[in-house]
Amino acid sequence: MSTLFIKNMVCNRCIMVVQNELEKLGLKVKNIKLGEVVLETAPTEANKRKVETNLVALGFELIDDRRSRIIERIKTVIIELVHRQNGEMKSNLSDILSSELHHDYNYLSNLFSEIEGTTIEKYFIAQKIERVKELLVYDELTLSEIAYTLNYSSVAYLSNQFKKVTGLTPSHFKQIKVDKRKPLDRV
Repeated sequence: MSTLFIKNMVCNRCIMVVQNELEKLGLKVKNIKLGEVVLETAPTEANKRKVETNLVALGFELIDDRRSRIIERIKTVIIELVHRQNGEMKSNLSDILSSELHHDYNYLSNLFSEIEGTTIEKYFIAQKIERVKELLVYDELTLSEIAYTLNYSSVAYLSNQFKKVTGLTPSHFKQIKVDKRKPLDRV
């Protein structure tokens, strides 16, 4: 078995695209999730270069160094929490990240800030705001339901944070109906 770590995988469609690309190259995928692919056998160097070239053309990137893998794993955990699990956090973000990555949160936080130029908390908030935008555009939930879904303590807190990040109130954002959402790999 061989594991490939891949940057910029942010959704189920990314998983599907990466899997299809690897299978086109004759590689058998044993398991795939955001940011990580387990292959049944290790690719040859020539195959690995071809994988890298094809993935880069699709907006992905192979990650070779340990620190970059940790950063991608932090992002993946946050994206999964915000966009897939509807914010159902049983404990705080620092405990979740420490548990998932098997590192002290201070180490993770310092590494993330050093490499990304922003804090884990700001990245988490940015992801939550993108999710709020998405839910506002879908127009299926009230602002109160959105606040509850994303673990905000109140609608007022969500509204204040939304305005601080976007410059707009949620209701104004909803009125203009302009898709001001960013792709998740650009957050």
